[in-house]
Amino acid sequence: MNRKYEEKVNDENLSRVIDKIIKSTKIIDMHTHLFPIQFEELCLAGIDDLLNYHYLIAEAMRWIDIPYDEFWSLTQENRSELIWNYLFAENSPLSEAATGVITILNEMGISIKNKDLNNIRKQFRGIDKHEYISRILDVTGVEKIVMTNDPLDERERELLLKECDPDPRFLYSLRLDKLINNWADSVNSLNKMGYKVNVEIDPATIKEVCRFLIDWISKLNPVYIAISLPYAFDFPDETFRTTLFKECLLPICQEVNKPVALMVGTKRSVNPKLRLAGDALGNAKLDSIEYLCTNYSDNKFLVTMLSRENQHELTVLARKFRNLMIFGCWWFLNIPKIVDEITRIRFELLGTSFIPQHSDCRVFDQLIYKWKHSLEIIKNILIEKYEVLIAKGWPLSESDIKNDINQLLRQNFIDFVNL
Repeated sequence: MNRKYEEKVNDENLSRVIDKIIKSTKIIDMHTHLFPIQFEELCLAGIDDLLNYHYLIAEAMRWIDIPYDEFWSLTQENRSELIWNYLFAENSPLSEAATGVITILNEMGISIKNKDLNNIRKQFRGIDKHEYISRILDVTGVEKIVMTNDPLDERERELLLKECDPDPRFLYSLRLDKLINNWADSVNSLNKMGYKVNVEIDPATIKEVCRFLIDWISKLNPVYIAISLPYAFDFPDETFRTTLFKECLLPICQEVNKPVALMVGTKRSVNPKLRLAGDALGNAKLDSIEYLCTNYSDNKFLVTMLSRENQHELTVLARKFRNLMIFGCWWFLNIPKIVDEITRIRFELLGTSFIPQHSDCRVFDQLIYKWKHSLEIIKNILIEKYEVLIAKGWPLSESDIKNDINQLLRQNFIDFVNL
């Protein structure tokens, strides 16, 4: 920014200046479950994909009095109609996930008159998906999207191996949940892919797992290696998980200079009848993160945690280790009150040296509400913080604000992953 033409920042114009800078800053969404059109049925967008989001399914099933199996036997459209009826027609859409749908429809100019789902569907029909995705990215200011890519998922691997022109707006991450958390189930998949591994993790198996990692890192050039971990994650311990971490994951990531993204706190299948919607959370111990940062100082760790109770301790830990970058308000934390609370804690302990948010989207349209709602919270916190500085006589410039917001929404991530 040319300082000669900068607007002098004061209490009167502070909100407008911050709003202008946020709207002009291109966002890197560093963790999503989105895919480009080349990934065919995995590329989700539109009202029926939105309504069949697992957040809304879990909420709606508190009202819908039919057996779970009967619900899942319905077509996607019929499930949408049930969810719409219970969460939008018969009850007001007050939850964050339901309000998010209204935000999306409003931002995209979709009429919600008479709460008529069929009319909403008609307005989505005929929309070119490629153009629609580009429009969403324009509306949100998202420049780059980091995908979640798991080569042990058979359908996804088939698409990853296809020769197609990559969409430059999408970046890969290599997801290793199955490998790290479900070793016994991964053995068959790895052997089918040509990696000769045994259930018992012997030296030959370690060599083959390392070959698998190097092969897929070479193919995808992922910005990081990602693992979602249970709330009971303990490192080091005597399990296969620790062996894979020590002998394969950490040395390979150090060798190729790729951060490890750890998402800690899941409690899987609390209600398996809800399928993906049946997962919950647990309060984790931070000892394992501390151990990793201390004993693997040449590795870099992106970390987010699922329990609200872990946030203060995690933020304090980030003050102690520059190889630790905390990010986002993940999953059940992505509601306004908690986003506000967590983001304030981070500002007050870390300044701007963190990544405040990621969308975790599974459906493209969700980028709209997840970023619109979060950016409003970030903006309001920044206004309060800058007002304190101005009141104390600190000379605040437009360039200062632009630098801070750029760090938060893109540059901290770029620098940490060497993008």
